[in-house]
Amino acid sequence: MKILIVGDIVGSPGRKVFANTVTRWKADGKIDFVVANAENSAGGRGITPKVADELFSAGADIITLGDHVWDQKDLIPHLAVEQRLVRPANFPPGCPGRGYTSVVLNGVKISVISLIGRVFMPPNDCPFRCADALLRNKGALGDIIIVDFHAEATSEKITLGRYLDGRVSFFCGTHTHVQTSDETILPKGTGYITDLGMTGPKDSSIGRDLESVTKRFLDNMPSQFKVAKDDVVMEGVLISVDERSGNTKKIKRIRERL
Repeated sequence: MKILIVGDIVGSPGRKVFANTVTRWKADGKIDFVVANAENSAGGRGITPKVADELFSAGADIITLGDHVWDQKDLIPHLAVEQRLVRPANFPPGCPGRGYTSVVLNGVKISVISLIGRVFMPPNDCPFRCADALLRNKGALGDIIIVDFHAEATSEKITLGRYLDGRVSFFCGTHTHVQTSDETILPKGTGYITDLGMTGPKDSSIGRDLESVTKRFLDNMPSQFKVAKDDVVMEGVLISVDERSGNTKKIKRIRERL
């Protein structure tokens, strides 16, 4: 199965390049299934129900979120009804929404798990132990299991990826908005990349207007960061997964310009 996994979608430029590329690739049969991190897709902070519907209409099958999940308040009740939206599973018990979801495509069950890091991030439950708990019932998760680890520290991503090798089909990091070049297939068959990168304007500071970000660094005064506009790209990976073994067989890093 050919699966596209897309790095953090930022604002309307990111949504535009996502829709332009994914709609075309699905029509051409280049991809079968799409997972997209969209936690910055509404004006650069969080996601709204309307934006989520826009991305689903453009071809996203499952949307993962991250540390900005609560920024848009109208999303909170929507998480209870939209099963294709996944927030980090290691948020404290009682948080709205779900930490993983499953979709059946052509008889193949695909599950996507979202986790969030703890190094240089707000406090949350342990992602390692949370992953262990979810994978104890691995048979219920199906044939293909994808993990989106929304984390800051490279070391934490590398360690968790190796920890889950052989237990999931693919492990990817998100959050830094900077694509890494270490895509690989780990010894036990799990595909891996430390960070998918960003779907949005590259002429920016991780998607934000350089002028406003530079001003903040110079004077350290509170300011609103605008979403940048230029050199818009979609970044992520295109993987091929064996439906019987659940192992990744091929991985290709993607950078597609608008």
